Amino acid sequence: MEIDSVTHSVPHSVPHSTPRTAAFFDLDKTVIAKSSTLAFSKSFYQGGLINRRAVLRTAYAQFVFLAGGADHDQMERMREYLSSLCRGWDVAQVREIVAETLHSLIDPIIYDEAASLIEEHHAAGRDVVIVSTSGAEVVEPIGELLGADRVVATRMVVGPDGRFTGEVEYYAYGPTKALAVKELAASEGYDLERCYAYSDSATDIPMLEAVGHPYAVNPDRALRREALVRDWPILSFNRPVRLKQRLPALSMPSRPVLATVAAVGAAAVTAGLVWYASKRRTSFARITRGSRVTRV
Repeated sequence: MEIDSVTHSVPHSVPHSTPRTAAFFDLDKTVIAKSSTLAFSKSFYQGGLINRRAVLRTAYAQFVFLAGGADHDQMERMREYLSSLCRGWDVAQVREIVAETLHSLIDPIIYDEAASLIEEHHAAGRDVVIVSTSGAEVVEPIGELLGADRVVATRMVVGPDGRFTGEVEYYAYGPTKALAVKELAASEGYDLERCYAYSDSATDIPMLEAVGHPYAVNPDRALRREALVRDWPILSFNRPVRLKQRLPALSMPSRPVLATVAAVGAAAVTAGLVWYASKRRTSFARITRGSRVTRV
């Protein structure tokens, strides 16, 4: 069913005796209007992490991402490629770049509708968890900006020299997201039947299935079909807005990120998406669609 995002709301009163609950949000195209990693491509170029050609390719990758996104096989190939391309990148430098440009790049592309939902879930006593395939150097600061309680994201191995070794330690994608949600529920006492989940991608169907209240947000074609079959509500978010231009409660984080679950590899994910963009040039007609770590 299609739902007007303006009128959608969540219950605001939760009896003290009820089990804990949470709302799980995918990030890209669900909370923000672009790819969280690709948004930093110019900043990574200026910091010397990627070259000019890569910046041009990310523009195409952003187009492909917004048009639909990568399917499962493409995401798997991307993971294999990024592990070699990011080897030797300085993690502290990536974090510094993200911190310096976060507000100018991410604040303007946060969906007003998503920010309102996050506020409503917090008001209802629910934890807010960002669950993203992107790396924690990107996802964790965005989670803090939004006032999220926890972050689940891709993590890569960091060597004793503070650089990426090129190995992927944890990949927050597909069924792995659902497993992380279930493990968090077990450790935090969430009643999944009373929890909410939001995503734009069919690759997140396992995560959506794990909760009692799944929502498809700006869904790709495959997720839209599945949502219609399962009678999952479909939300349309289309109003990016700076947080400081809306409710004061959201102009600064309402809560700190209390735990970071499965992190990092922002630079690596960027590299993978750059590679993915170059591959997609030959199949235009088929457009479809990695900080401190605490494990769940």
